[in-house]
Amino acid sequence: MSAMDELIDILTLEPIEVNLFRGVSPPEERQRIFGGQVVAQALMAAYKTVGGHICHSLQSYFIRPGDPSIPVLYQVERSRDGKSFATRRVIAIQKGEQIFNMACSFQTPEDGYEHQSEMPTPAYSADEVGKFVEAWIKSQPEENTRWLRNAPIEMRAIDPVDVVNPKPKPPYQSVWLRARSNAGDDIALNQAFLAYSSDYSLLGTAMRPHGVSWQSGVQTASLDHIIWFHRPTNFSEWHLYVQDSPSASGARGFNRGAIYRNDGTLVASTAQEGLIRKRG
Repeated sequence: MSAMDELIDILTLEPIEVNLFRGVSPPEERQRIFGGQVVAQALMAAYKTVGGHICHSLQSYFIRPGDPSIPVLYQVERSRDGKSFATRRVIAIQKGEQIFNMACSFQTPEDGYEHQSEMPTPAYSADEVGKFVEAWIKSQPEENTRWLRNAPIEMRAIDPVDVVNPKPKPPYQSVWLRARSNAGDDIALNQAFLAYSSDYSLLGTAMRPHGVSWQSGVQTASLDHIIWFHRPTNFSEWHLYVQDSPSASGARGFNRGAIYRNDGTLVASTAQEGLIRKRG
């Protein structure tokens, strides 16, 4: 089974009873569940309890590390069902304890005023980055890049960090992203792909100006994660994830992101605070 097939499989949650669903993790060597996976699974659990509404925002907190060797239970609370908006709260549980919770809001599609920020012109297109990404991968230890080769989401960083010997860089970066499978017009699945992908590189933005990485003696963990879905998209197409970190303090890094389609359409915005603690 390919990594993409595995992702689709883990996003297909098992109904246990009303408002209760079970999710599993792929057979990987991770010590804890990837945060983007929990966000995406929680979103899919919430979608199973709404009708024609579409998620426009979610706000989540990572409470405890998730154990990938055992299933996660997703309990959905139906906070409100209105004509235009519906609200859900999702609690992720392992061993009887919360590991994650999320509030998300859904809206019936409607027309309204439209504007958006312009997509910054990337230094390189996705195809151009692809020409030198292999060289960067070969420069890194194989155990650090195996996940990148096999990931269900294809990632092409425009100015990647050497995770073994990081050097200080400005607190911003851009990454090209796309799913390795086409979800077509399935809005929920495309949003889940985006949610999963949005946690990949965001926290690293706050580490760039300090010349550190998750491989260089720093303890890291996502603390929260927020996504605003502005417009539908097909995530099998290339998307530019523009990220910046305006602040780091108190062993926490704050990061923001904007996700654009290749044609310049702004489809989502993100924000995240994460732990970046010095070891020793």
